[in-house]
Amino acid sequence: MAKLAFLGLGVMGFPMAGHLQTAGHDVCVWNRTSSKSAVWAKQYTGKAEKTVEDAVTGCDMVMMCVGNDQDVMAVAAPAITAMETGSILVDHTTASAICARSCNEMAMQKDIGFLDAPISGGEAGAVNGQLTIMCGGDEQVYDKALPILEIYAKAIKHMGPVGAGQLTKMVNQICIAGTLQGLSEALNFAQRAGLDVDEVVEAIGKGAAQSWQMDNRARTMGRGEFEFGFAVDWMRKDLQIAIDEAATNGADMTLTKLVDGYYADIQNMGGNRWDTSSLIKRLK
Repeated sequence: MAKLAFLGLGVMGFPMAGHLQTAGHDVCVWNRTSSKSAVWAKQYTGKAEKTVEDAVTGCDMVMMCVGNDQDVMAVAAPAITAMETGSILVDHTTASAICARSCNEMAMQKDIGFLDAPISGGEAGAVNGQLTIMCGGDEQVYDKALPILEIYAKAIKHMGPVGAGQLTKMVNQICIAGTLQGLSEALNFAQRAGLDVDEVVEAIGKGAAQSWQMDNRARTMGRGEFEFGFAVDWMRKDLQIAIDEAATNGADMTLTKLVDGYYADIQNMGGNRWDTSSLIKRLK
């Protein structure tokens, strides 16, 4: 049994921390809104603290999943200050590679291991313990953290030094954005042509057009249902991180910038909290 802390109990962090407690570890949680920590502690018969420092003191490993670069730095700084030498901090937030490297620099000063480990799989993946995790950091730190991460993930891969996990997540989001725009245009075409979306998906869903988005979102997109967890606001945050990184490495982001603008249209329609498959709405 390990002594663990989980910082940030959003739609992802809440169930992830729950899996750790259910697996038999000694878990303490912290959330900016302390009432949510209290709900988690009651549901999972775990512990909650009102400060980051109190939550992480004496822990073997600390996981965090917050909002953006600013949130990461605001939480990581007090966490690292209070953590023990030889412990490990794992950041599951989707943030910039620059942020990951800054956290690592702080951690190294205290001989604390650090992994940038963004996640994919959405709320359902977190609830079902079926996330994908892309890790950057020292390989020995990764090997030590792996048994804990496996509790809530179905696929975990070490991608290289600190920052590589975040860069891989950027690739993931770029792929999703392009796929969803293509799927939106295809389904809108089908509907305007008088075809039944469900039948179209059945016909083409096992061929070259198949994708996770088609399998899991095409039918609900056809019905105008967009309540599946990963919000447009979050996607725009992630795409901006990728666009900013591309400005430094010279990658062509023509399509990604275009789709990001389409997501801005969805926000202007009031769809900030709709999930990312809502791109089809702007075609109606």
